[in-house]
Amino acid sequence: MQFRFYGAARTVTGSLHIIDVNGYRLMLECGFFQGKRRESYERNQKLPIDVKSVDAVILSHAHIDHSGNLPNLVKLGYEGPIYCTRATGDLIQIMLLDAGHIQESDAEYINKKRKKRGQPLIEPIYTQRDADQVKWYVKTKKFYEEFEPIPGVKAEFVDAGHILGAASVSMEITEKGKSKPTRVWFSGDIGRFGQPLLPDPALPDNVDYLLMESTYGDKSHHEPELAYDEFRATVKRTIERGGKVIIPSFAIGRTQELVYHLNRMVTNGDISPVPVFVDSPLAVNATDIFRKYADTFDEEAKAFVQSGRHPALVFDKLTYTRSVEESKQINDVEGPAIILSASGMAEVGRILHHLKNNIEDEKNTVMIVSWQAPHTLGRRLADRKEEIRIFGETYHRKAEVATIGGLSAHAGQNLLVRYAQSTKSTLKKVMLVHGEPKGALPLMEKFRGIGIDQSYYPERFAVLDTED
Repeated sequence: MQFRFYGAARTVTGSLHIIDVNGYRLMLECGFFQGKRRESYERNQKLPIDVKSVDAVILSHAHIDHSGNLPNLVKLGYEGPIYCTRATGDLIQIMLLDAGHIQESDAEYINKKRKKRGQPLIEPIYTQRDADQVKWYVKTKKFYEEFEPIPGVKAEFVDAGHILGAASVSMEITEKGKSKPTRVWFSGDIGRFGQPLLPDPALPDNVDYLLMESTYGDKSHHEPELAYDEFRATVKRTIERGGKVIIPSFAIGRTQELVYHLNRMVTNGDISPVPVFVDSPLAVNATDIFRKYADTFDEEAKAFVQSGRHPALVFDKLTYTRSVEESKQINDVEGPAIILSASGMAEVGRILHHLKNNIEDEKNTVMIVSWQAPHTLGRRLADRKEEIRIFGETYHRKAEVATIGGLSAHAGQNLLVRYAQSTKSTLKKVMLVHGEPKGALPLMEKFRGIGIDQSYYPERFAVLDTED
């Protein structure tokens, strides 16, 4: 059996891993690489493997860095099954169509400039039509329902606690010529204990090979309630000085979590009721799916809904906008307001317009609530750069920048250590992916401190043979 690492290797984006066993090939994730525009285009356009060699795909969750290149996979000739949970299956339908629209729009914008310069035109990596084709290959499974993606592999999805539908993958792999099966566990993105709306992540047990994320391997997060307190304090002081809170937010997961938090604040009287806008068609559609799966929310969220007698993701003064005209009207709102808009790294989407219109007002706050990839606008904001370029124009940032790291949907160092330690007695190898060196290397040191010496931090294109 071999593990191959093609994406999210020594970086936190573009997840793509392969397990070769018994003459079959299983792909874990097919994510979109996010970074410098030219590099992103080239890496996403050309998949690093022959797609027709892949027999099955397992998808842990709907985030674009895990699912975003599935349309290209299908476009290039893949015809096998794509396994995921039911909620993930619903979410990727809207997520990938939105991504296709963005690819088309970006290509159109770039081609206008290239045409003027006499340069050759580019094609979108994939279109909305390409994205729509993915649905024909999706096969959904319930949590803890056993399935066989390829011969010799028994798999089931277990709770990851990251976003709605997010799963880790537990696999029992029987290799030809071996009487004893090998236990493999793929973490996907690991959530946190006590996250709003979501169940706690399951911990691996009796695992031989652990393939796990390491995004925040260098630091532990504040407790969720402490992060909530910091979020509430930032919102409160911005409202009190008459400003607007502008939040670049991932449409799936993070937006719904923040809406729930704001609902709590308003319901409890912690902040003055001000207009709250969720200005992202994708986020609006995703929220509809969250409501569909409200029966899967954690007990705290269910209790809140029952006590407040209204849905967790709906409250007075909250507006979900879909149309461009509705989005433009937000600019006319006077006084304090809260605006959540995609994308989460402020690279594309309506958030760019809200930043452009508000970043030069010192009363306002730009709130960073998620990890930001290098070379993105979100990262430049998080680094508190004073000059920011948006749509080719330079803006002088006067707005406050507040970074609320404790709101992350990813596990911090303490939980990552606990995660690996839970299966220490059987562990032959832990493979760290989805993490930059600054996160993964300190985590490996922590592992060594508790007697886990068999850590592996693969480079892109690395191959690990379990026989070695």
